[in-house]
Amino acid sequence: MKICPRCQKTYSDDNLNFCLEDGSVLTQAAAEPPPTMINQAPITQQQQTMPSQPAQPQWNMGAQQPYSMQPPAKKSKAWVWVLLILGGLALLCGGGFVGFLAYVGSQAEKAANTISTSPTPSKGSNSTTANANKTATNTTTSTAPPSDRDDLETIDIARWVKEFSVYGTTEFTGGELIMGAKQKGYYYALVAPDEYTTDDSDTRVTLRNIDDAASSLGYGLIFHSNPTPLQQGYAFLINTKTKKFRVVHHTPQNEKSDVPWTSSTAIKPGKEENTLEVRDLADKIELYINGTMVKSITNTYGYAGGVPGLYSGDGVKIAFKNLEIRK
Repeated sequence: MKICPRCQKTYSDDNLNFCLEDGSVLTQAAAEPPPTMINQAPITQQQQTMPSQPAQPQWNMGAQQPYSMQPPAKKSKAWVWVLLILGGLALLCGGGFVGFLAYVGSQAEKAANTISTSPTPSKGSNSTTANANKTATNTTTSTAPPSDRDDLETIDIARWVKEFSVYGTTEFTGGELIMGAKQKGYYYALVAPDEYTTDDSDTRVTLRNIDDAASSLGYGLIFHSNPTPLQQGYAFLINTKTKKFRVVHHTPQNEKSDVPWTSSTAIKPGKEENTLEVRDLADKIELYINGTMVKSITNTYGYAGGVPGLYSGDGVKIAFKNLEIRK
């Protein structure tokens, strides 16, 4: 039997080391119980009435040690060495795998492109802006006979001017719609209302880089697009500084490359005008720059009944004119 030297409470459990009342270290009790003071309940009665007292702090019953403000008994630190050894083995054996997961995660984050959709404008277009990635390569160009479609419809892009947008700027002057994203590394997109469609049509626009500014994302013609920009559709883009073009398609919050940056002598450099044309045929889509076919693709990601639009990336101001559809 053990006794608390402070409160004189006794305990029959020899494995208990601390008083449950005040946390004092218990000592071995004498063979006979200690005397009680007058008007004080016997210790056995105190033990019987304990359930009616306020609940005591919980403790780890497995360790058989009550909660106490006093330092716990010193324990063996062998487990520390075990953890250190296991940690070292994890670094040696699993470090390569962890590094691989970190690399995959970083690449996935780079591949994910942020998209923010603006409210639908009231002046004949829809618009949005997003971040984008880029790649590069080289290829050759080819030519094709002119299209025989002659039912011409010109889209009035003067109505696409927005009084204010948090994503980009627009103004119409000298017969040109001048637009650009407000932030470098982002692109600004405007698309036509849903009464226009690029299906079974030739879609064309003329553009120029006003300041001959660098744009790693490019600028150009959107086609087969959902009337809500950058949800589904294609963009045919050029960079007059590098004389390269590329083709991308959009899904919500993402832009993916279909044709990576590709060199083309058909592109006029600097501030010169370039005309981009997309011909939607039964089995393919032909892409033209200044009358020269530079690439053909299959329609895999286009939006059925999709509309045309305009795209300007990297905060560069691009002037567009003569957005036309021929059927």
